[in-house]
Amino acid sequence: MSVAHTEREKVLLDHEAVERTLSRIAHEIIEANPDLDKLALIGIHTRGVPLAHRLRRRIADFAGSEVTLGQLDITFYRDDVHVRRGEAPQHAQPLVRDSKLDFPLDGMTCVLVDDVLYTGRTIRAAVEALFDYGRPARVQLAVLADRGHRELPIRPDYVGKNLPTHRDERIQVQLVEVDEIDQVLLIPAAEEENPNG
Repeated sequence: MSVAHTEREKVLLDHEAVERTLSRIAHEIIEANPDLDKLALIGIHTRGVPLAHRLRRRIADFAGSEVTLGQLDITFYRDDVHVRRGEAPQHAQPLVRDSKLDFPLDGMTCVLVDDVLYTGRTIRAAVEALFDYGRPARVQLAVLADRGHRELPIRPDYVGKNLPTHRDERIQVQLVEVDEIDQVLLIPAAEEENPNG
């Protein structure tokens, strides 16, 4: 993938800043959750999954304890997905990925991990999906970037960076595991391709 930027894109976080931010979030998670045996990091597809993996490694490095890890696909829990029902599709069909929650959720503190928090609708869908798998004791939220403009009363417990934006701008998180580079970009409205969740 090309890493060249257009003149209008602005790099808000580079690789080193992403690494520092994840280390800080990992420390905050450890401080807030003294019983790491009862903690699970659950990445929301797509970029929340590699972020959860990275946080797990850092928590293991800092606390000497490897926490439980899962991943969640929220495709069919979103309120903006239209699925074909036998007829020709009128909308692009969603890409469905695996959810892997192969541990009991009861009594656990589940930290949902995502890249960007925007309207809150993705997190609402994730909480609904999570509760279809069990009843955790607590649900927390960790995001790399919070861009504001909430439509639902959702607030993260752990925030990498607050990035105030205009509604017509977009925050794009790129990670080595998916995009071959670590960076967070501000993309003006003219270049917007897909809205954030």
